[in-house]
Amino acid sequence: MMEQIPLSQSPFAVLTFIAAPALLTNATSVLALSTINRMLRTRDRMSQLYARSEAGGLPEVEGARLIEQVNRVEKQAVLLLRALHSIYVALGAFAGATLVTLLGAGLAPFQDAVWFRVLVWMGLALGFVGVGGLIFGSAHLFQATQLSLLNIRAEATLIRERQSQRITCPTDGGGDQSVSS
Repeated sequence: MMEQIPLSQSPFAVLTFIAAPALLTNATSVLALSTINRMLRTRDRMSQLYARSEAGGLPEVEGARLIEQVNRVEKQAVLLLRALHSIYVALGAFAGATLVTLLGAGLAPFQDAVWFRVLVWMGLALGFVGVGGLIFGSAHLFQATQLSLLNIRAEATLIRERQSQRITCPTDGGGDQSVSS
């Protein structure tokens, strides 16, 4: 039978406790960057909608569609901001967990001390806060993605309607009316 090595004497234990929060920090950083990118694209989309609104001359139906899109894009931006907030909390918590783990690893000889146990609980608490931030951030990102899909579908419907109108009643008097697949 293999001899059990105490966790405090395993060279892999410290590496595991340091690597796990560090990997989570790295993954969360990538998620934060992609969320920031989505937020910037949402701002660009709102600028496009603003320009379309300022151009004027929209029939009532198209104006109502524009307002629906504006409302969805605005809600999407709010969700992305909430996601970013949660992701930043997760980043801070994982970075704090990594620091606490490093401190705990360096102070392992004092593991009978009360403050050492406090460090252990702090590290665990920070890890749970970080995971919670990732979960909430991911939920908000999912909701924002659903709103994106609604806008895509609304625009696809509009394109189909306009193309259908152009095919059934051409206005250019002889243009190509074929539809390719």
